[in-house]
Amino acid sequence: MRFMLVVAMLAMVTAVSAQMNLGIKGGVNMSNFYGDELDDKNVKIGFHIGLAADYDFAYNSAIQTGLYFTTKGASYTSSFGDASGELTVNPMYLQIPVHYAYKIDVSPGTRVVLHAGPYAAYGIGGKSKLSGSVGGIGAETEGDVFGDDGFLKRFDAGLGLGVGAEFGPLLLDLGWDMGLVNIAESSNGDIKNQNAYLSVGYRF
Repeated sequence: MRFMLVVAMLAMVTAVSAQMNLGIKGGVNMSNFYGDELDDKNVKIGFHIGLAADYDFAYNSAIQTGLYFTTKGASYTSSFGDASGELTVNPMYLQIPVHYAYKIDVSPGTRVVLHAGPYAAYGIGGKSKLSGSVGGIGAETEGDVFGDDGFLKRFDAGLGLGVGAEFGPLLLDLGWDMGLVNIAESSNGDIKNQNAYLSVGYRF
């Protein structure tokens, strides 16, 4: 009986590992905030990198997840008379997406991947920088975006969608995440994340 249980457990582990693919992905972010009183259209360039997991549970269907370090935020510029300033907000998150992916066979070893689903993220650090000048005299201040002195909440969650391609072990992905959680610490504030990204990766 014990031998049969061990064999059954090994068979289950083998079956699961045969369908689970791990890899690494990274790339460029183009992020911004949106909300009721935010109308600035400047995007902030950032990056993401992390471990990707792909679980094939049916023909051409998979659950895609992973753990990523990602930067988001926004950049704002303003001017009035001889005064000008620039505010850059650079929050850093650990993010876990859980997407359903439908894979379309194009040729042997090549598939187009359509995916969508929720994500959750937790802020682990980041700085805001305000730089400007008045009458040619410059000044710069810096502060934390999270914590006691910050103005953003650490928890974020939302929905994402994207389209990608698999070329054997090589991965290419283009996607967009839309935050649904108000991350402003102020009770009357309204700030949400949004981020477009381009990823490249390699599957082991």
